[in-house]
Amino acid sequence: MTAIILTERAEGVTTITLNRPDKLNSFNAEMHAALRAAIATAAEDGSRCLVLTGAGRGFCTGQDLADRVMPPGAPPPDLGASLDANYNRLIRMLKALEMPVIAAVNGVAAGAGANLALACDIVVAARSASFIQSFCKVGLLPDSGGTWTLPRLVGHARATGLMLLGDKVSAEQAASWGMIWACVDDDVLMTEAMGMARHLARQPTLGLALTKRALAASGGNGLDAQLDLERDLQVRAGRSHDYREGIDAFMAKRPPRFEGR
Repeated sequence: MTAIILTERAEGVTTITLNRPDKLNSFNAEMHAALRAAIATAAEDGSRCLVLTGAGRGFCTGQDLADRVMPPGAPPPDLGASLDANYNRLIRMLKALEMPVIAAVNGVAAGAGANLALACDIVVAARSASFIQSFCKVGLLPDSGGTWTLPRLVGHARATGLMLLGDKVSAEQAASWGMIWACVDDDVLMTEAMGMARHLARQPTLGLALTKRALAASGGNGLDAQLDLERDLQVRAGRSHDYREGIDAFMAKRPPRFEGR
């Protein structure tokens, strides 16, 4: 049988590929479990950067609706339980990773698939890719953190329009709005994403993890609280091997050899 999640590790970078191309990499319970397991392994095996992408012509179209068909007379599903068991758990895992996470969006990213991509630290998309908040087309509200993430990326007005209308946003438009980091030609997507990932894996990844923590807190903090947090995190960063190595390398005019500690 073909693995539903493909994992490769090289040069400190773990690449995870969603591998249900015939279903546009939509989620079923098996793929949720396999993806969480792959992320947990990457968090524990010394990986220093994670790349998430999809096989075939889609990145991920969210929930496989074939798993949600309700027979006549059946009680309605408890979607809250599904979110807690799967999507919310997945987004929390990604956000908690102490390494940079890059989404290489190779095709359509719709519904929870769009919000999965936007939950990553850096999003690079192929020119043919697109992002769709498709929940309104089936009578649902956006989930997987979308109502938190998207307004912070594009502003309240654009987020509201995208979520209520369900319009498709091209990768070029997403880049121009600041929704994603970059739009690149299809044939260089993985080259660009992997080059960035290898660069990040060679950086002081403890410092990058602390940067992620500070950024995550900034939306809910006032300036005084954020200044205090920066101070506290900088204490840890200043005691790290990588800070000492960075200073030594600068003074010796040589490339630094960071270890992520």
